[in-house]
Amino acid sequence: MATARKILVTGADGFIGSHLTEHLVRQGHRVRAFVLYNSFNSWGWLDRCPPDVCAELEIFAGDIRDPHGVRKAVEGCDWVLHLAALIAIPYSYHSPDTYVDTNVKGTLNVVQAARELGVQKVVHTSTSEVYGTARSVPITEDHPLQGQSPYSASKIGADQIAMSFHASFGTPVAVIRPFNTYGPRQSARAIIPTVITQIANGSRSLKLGALHPTRDFSFVSDTVRGFVAVAEAASTVGEVVNVGSSFEISMGDTVDTIAGLMGAKVEVHTDEVRLRPEKSEVERLWADTTKAKRLTGWEPAYGGLEGFRRGLAETIAWFGDARNLEAYKHDRYNV
Repeated sequence: MATARKILVTGADGFIGSHLTEHLVRQGHRVRAFVLYNSFNSWGWLDRCPPDVCAELEIFAGDIRDPHGVRKAVEGCDWVLHLAALIAIPYSYHSPDTYVDTNVKGTLNVVQAARELGVQKVVHTSTSEVYGTARSVPITEDHPLQGQSPYSASKIGADQIAMSFHASFGTPVAVIRPFNTYGPRQSARAIIPTVITQIANGSRSLKLGALHPTRDFSFVSDTVRGFVAVAEAASTVGEVVNVGSSFEISMGDTVDTIAGLMGAKVEVHTDEVRLRPEKSEVERLWADTTKAKRLTGWEPAYGGLEGFRRGLAETIAWFGDARNLEAYKHDRYNV
C-alpha cells in the first residue's frame, strides 16, 4: 500500500462515497467522513458499514454549504476527495437554486479551505452529464460542455470553480469525471435500481422513462479505484479524467439484460413523469478512458458487455437481501 494518509471524504454517506470510504479504510488510511447533518443522527449508508470499518471512521456531521464547517473538516487532512453534491436531475428542475448553493458554492468552500490549509491533493467529482448529448464518441475530456439540465449546469460551474483554483492559486486539484456509476446502494432515482427493485418486489409491468438513450455504466468498484488512482497520481493535478466502462448500451437493452439475469419476463410502460424535457434529455454517453490509463494506469475491471453483466449480477445479488431491498420504495417515483 502507498503511504497512509489522513483523508476527508465529503458525501461519505452517499452511494459512491460510502463505498470509497470503506475502501480507503481497508487500505489503511485514516478517513474523516463528512456526512450531512440531520436530527436523526443518520450517517446514510455508513450506518450499514461493517463494524471493523466503522470503528476506524471519524465522522464529521455538517453541511457542505457552510464554509466554516467545511474549513474545520479539512483541517489536518492530506487529501480531500469531494463527492458531496445534489445529483438528482429531475429534482434540479424543481429546485435549481439549491443545486447552485450545494454544488457550486459547496465546491468553492472545499477548494478555498484546501488552499488556505495547504492540502496536498483535492479530487473534485464531476459527472458525464456535463458533456450533454455526445457530439462525437467515444467522449474525450476535450468534448464541449453542455448544460442540458440545472444539475449539469451546476456541475459545470463546480468543475470550473475547482479548476480555477488550480490555475489561479496553484491549488493541487484534479477532476474525476465518472460516467453512470451503478451498483449496491445506488439511489432508486436511477434506472438500474428502479428496474431491479420493481422486479424483485414481484412487478412484471415496469414504469420507466425513455428507453432509447444510451449510457456508459461504470460499476461502483471501478469508480472507487478510479478515485484512488486519480488521487495517487501526481500527473493528474490540473487535469480532468474520465472514468467509465468504455462501453455504451441503451436503456431498453439495459432493462432486457436485467430482466434476463433475474429470470423475469417484463413489459415496460412509459411513465410520463419520468421523462425529461425533450431538449434536456442526454441522448448518448460513451466514455473514452484513454487518459485515465495514460496518467494513472487505471482501466475498468467491469468493461464491455461481459463486465456489465457481471456488475449487474453483483448488484442484483445485493438487492436480493431482504434487508437491503426494504430500504427502497419500489412503488413510488423517486425524484
